[in-house]
Order: sequence, then structure tokens, then C-alpha cells
Amino acid sequence: MSDLLCPPSALPVVADAMRLLELVREAPPLTHCITNAVVTGFTANVLLAVGAAPAMVDIVGESELFAGIATGVLINLGTPTPEQRAAGLEAAAGATAAGTPWVLDPVAIGALPVRTAHAQSLVEQRPTAIRGNASEILALAGLSAGGRGVDATDSPDAAAEAALLLATRYGSVVAVSGPVDLITDGERTYRVANGDELLTRVTGGGCALGAVMAAFLGAAHGRRISPLTAVTAATLFYTVAAERAAARSTGPGSFAVAFLDELAATTPADLSGAARVADAGAHVTEVAS
Repeated sequence: MSDLLCPPSALPVVADAMRLLELVREAPPLTHCITNAVVTGFTANVLLAVGAAPAMVDIVGESELFAGIATGVLINLGTPTPEQRAAGLEAAAGATAAGTPWVLDPVAIGALPVRTAHAQSLVEQRPTAIRGNASEILALAGLSAGGRGVDATDSPDAAAEAALLLATRYGSVVAVSGPVDLITDGERTYRVANGDELLTRVTGGGCALGAVMAAFLGAAHGRRISPLTAVTAATLFYTVAAERAAARSTGPGSFAVAFLDELAATTPADLSGAARVADAGAHVTEVAS
């Protein structure tokens, strides 16, 4: 990127990312995932490779209880069966009551009515973070009809206003995934330019990032590390590992294996050397709600 305000390794968020990665590996955060059937196994393997402890608890009657036990929670709407929808509402309530940070991933909302209504019910419970592609973030903010299923038809910059609106309205960190990820809490915005196109060629590449965000938020909880910093750190770590995996891959199949290896092998020092992060600074204009 050409608009970096200072060398990436000098940004405090990079140092915090290095520290959070150490914390995740020192005390594996118990990460409660209600996620879609297509990516459950991949997401669990990603969390294990990172150093976290996955728990795929999506049973009504258990989800609320487990959300209070967990370190972080992910609610992903990729395959929102009636059971998962009820479990997700339970988990959001349980996480809120216990003070457990939680992430909402509003997969493919907009044109699809069941998951769109469910996403609106969940966002009203004020998730710690919201992660999605640009089309999903625009749809959640009510500014578009969404993309083409799980595929974005909009760029992260096109969703910048929607991200600010959601962050301001719900007090959430909003992460818009794309070639350059945009992450904001409504007051400050970071852009992360790491990553590789092969992430979009593997099922679960975006969904598993939401789980890693939940793990990093859990590791940061109770420490002097903001949710904005934790989500940015998770994004940086995940995308640096993707770059390292892509450099030794020949296609999506070899990338998927190499990516798990690099999630386990990437060190805090690797983040410092590879980070491409821009701090867009504080926002001085209000976003209409």
C-alpha cells in the first residue's frame, strides 16, 4: 500500500498482534463455534493449528451455557438450520450475559430472507465483532441487497460507510474482508493488505477467519487490548500465514494443507517482518444512523 502512515512494524497494533499470538499459544482460548456444515472441520483444524481449542457446540439447550464457559464465540450463518438459528440466539444471549466476546459472521445475507432476518436479530444483541465480505456488510447495514451467495460483488471500500454505520450503531468492531481488509470500530480504522487470492479458492477461508477473530478476542479479553486491536491482529496473522502458504503452493489443494502448516509455524517475528498495515486514523465525521 502507498498510504501507510508509518512503517508497519512500528505500528502499535503490530506489536499487539505479536503479543496476542503468544497469548493464544500460551493459554489456548476455548473457542465456541456455531458454524456452517460446509466448513466445520476446516474451522476446527484452523483453530487447532493457530493454538486455540475449538468446540463446535450448536445444540439448543447447551449453547447458552457453553457460551458462558468459552473464551470466545463465533456465530456463523452459512447453513442456518432451525436448530442452529435457535442455538445461535442462545449463544449470543449467553455470551452477552457472561461478558464473553463474540463474533457474528452474516454469511450470504441480503437476498436470502431467512438468514437475513436471523442476522438482524443477532446484530441487535450487539456482537463484539462483525466479520463479512463487503456485500454482506452492506446488506446487514441495509444499504444493499447483498452479493451473489457467499461471493462479494462489492469492494471493501464500497462498504466503508456501512462498516462505520454498523460500528457506531451497535458498538461493534466491523471487519470487511477483501483484497485489502478494512477494520473499524467507528472511531479508528485499520487496513490490512496482506493475504492471497488462494484464500478465496478454499472452502472456509473467510469463515475460519471469524473463528480466529473469536480466539484472539478471547485472548485479549480482560487485558488492555481493545477489540479493534484484537480483530486487526487476527486478520494480520491469518493473512500473513496465507501469504506464506501461497508462496509454496501450486494450487488450492496444496494451499489448504500448507495454510494449516503456516498457521502453526508463523511466529510473532514473522508478523513484524511481513505486516502491511495502514492506520487510517481517527474519524472526525459522524455517520448517520
